[in-house]
Amino acid sequence: MTIASNNPRPVRGLHHFAWRCKDAEETRQFYEDLLGMPLVHVIQNDHVPSTGEHCPYVHIFFRMLDGSFIAFFDLGDNTAALPSPNTPSWVNHIALRVASRDDLHAMKARIESHGVDVVGVTDHDGYIESIYFFDPNGLRLELTVEVASAEVVAGFARDAHEALAGWTHLKRSNSSSAGSERKSS
Repeated sequence: MTIASNNPRPVRGLHHFAWRCKDAEETRQFYEDLLGMPLVHVIQNDHVPSTGEHCPYVHIFFRMLDGSFIAFFDLGDNTAALPSPNTPSWVNHIALRVASRDDLHAMKARIESHGVDVVGVTDHDGYIESIYFFDPNGLRLELTVEVASAEVVAGFARDAHEALAGWTHLKRSNSSSAGSERKSS
């Protein structure tokens, strides 16, 4: 894939990530009361503005400290989004940043005290530390804090393209080998 670079307009940041929820109030309690993200906007409509499709819904927005949002659609049928059948449950998730290791540990204790199972604290390559848990809709969440020094992070950025090229080469080599094995069978 080649991307034309005729005066690209840089993305400024995340506005919102939207997901389906089975119950807007249950979701509000989790995100606002437990995680501390205030509910700041509710849109209720009978038609989808982008498609014109008739589908009564409520769209709820929770603000994070950096001004971005996590949002949900309640379609009124008490149904959560289904997990992807071809993807392990640990892959699709949204990671939310906290300010410090102390905040990460405090949130772990708070979430567990409300009966939510938490995995971690998990170290990721000396770069970040994280905890993982599921919201009432089955959405996997990660709370994370960057623990690497600025110099280490700069090194990761410097080496990122080379590391990706290595993975791409390995993946293509493995695909070629598997294709050759299938042909010779």
